[in-house]
This record gives sequence, C-alpha cells and structure tokens, in this order.
Amino acid sequence: MAENLAEFRKRKDEFFKTGHESPIPTEELSTFAGLKYFEKNLSLRFEIPLEKVPPQALEFETSTGEKRTYQKVGKLKFEVGGQPAELALYQSDSGSYFLPFRDTTSGKETYGAGRYLEVEEKEGKFVLDFNFAYNPYCAYSPNFSCPLPPLENWLKVAIEAGEKNYH
Repeated sequence: MAENLAEFRKRKDEFFKTGHESPIPTEELSTFAGLKYFEKNLSLRFEIPLEKVPPQALEFETSTGEKRTYQKVGKLKFEVGGQPAELALYQSDSGSYFLPFRDTTSGKETYGAGRYLEVEEKEGKFVLDFNFAYNPYCAYSPNFSCPLPPLENWLKVAIEAGEKNYH
C-alpha cells in the first residue's frame, strides 16, 4: 500500500471513534482510545508473484453461520523468519481481492478468528504488507457477519504485524 502506515492507523482510529458506521459498540465509544497494533515490521512486507490456479469457487463459513462464495485465483508463497509460508488469494464477485488468514498469534495477541489483508497488484506482483493486516468487524461486535479464513490460510508462523486484539 502506498499509504503511510501511521496515517492509515490514525484515520482508522478516528473513523472508529466517530460512531457513525463504526463497528465499536455505541456503549464503548466514550472510552474508545484507539486500536492496538504491533510495531511496524518491514520484514513482513512482500512483493511476490501469484502462482495462478484454475479459478475455483469456494464457500466460506461466516461468523454468523451464513455462507459466502469467493473464487480462489492463486497462491502467494513467502518466508517468515526463515519458515516457508503460503496463502491462497481469493476474489469476490466485484473483482476485489480477498486475503483472510490466521497465524500463530490468532487467539493470543490477535483476533482468534483471524485477520484480513488488502493486497494490490503492482507490475505483475502482489504486495503483501502485513503491517496493514486488520481485524474484521465481527471482532468488535457480533452484529457483523465476517468470512472466516479457510484451513488452507492458517499459517504455522507468527505474523507479528498489523492490528492486535481489540480487548
């Protein structure tokens, strides 16, 4: 992402604090002091090619038990602390990319159901900057329905970047 990380976090905290369309429950807004984040970690930013696979429709479970369908479009392979890692990349009907994941921080430092990452395609490679990893809205309120990362996107490494647990 071309956006400055500090500015991104500041704008997100301000948006959440306003209450208008914020996922933070209304009764918690008066005490909301901002989200918690890992320190910026430049070793968790990658520009990698997509290993394409034949498009495959997959149904995702959601936090509320509904189903959502995405197309699996490929795999992104990288290393974290010398350990190989791989995530499947999905696409929605609107054409936007969707990258849900869990890692060994899930349920400890980060939201137990996993986090999401926005990815950009840049000159034939995909930019994965885990410093921008974020919690889905269901991490703040059960009123939201969030797709859960499929088993193939459960990493065996720690992604110590991005957003931490809300509470």
